Amino acid sequence: MTLPKGFGQQPKNVGKRSFNDWWATVPDDLKTKSRKGDEQNKPLLNQVNYVLLHLHLAGKHDAKPSHEELKDWLHSGQVDVLRMTKK
Repeated sequence: MTLPKGFGQQPKNVGKRSFNDWWATVPDDLKTKSRKGDEQNKPLLNQVNYVLLHLHLAGKHDAKPSHEELKDWLHSGQVDVLRMTKK
């Protein structure tokens, strides 16, 4: 018997953390170095990449977000790709 397409799959939002949920797990020194002086604005992708690189180099692979989480943060506007200034 063939099941219908998508049968038994979990909804896409199950298990995804928000940026703030993940950010709470990041060591304080990395938070400070990556966002120093820019805390009042939305995080930038470059700042997230800085933290991801340092977590990777430290061997803390389990502390990094999944591809789906990163994609969700960008598409939902939790993280900006670049900062636009109003004229």
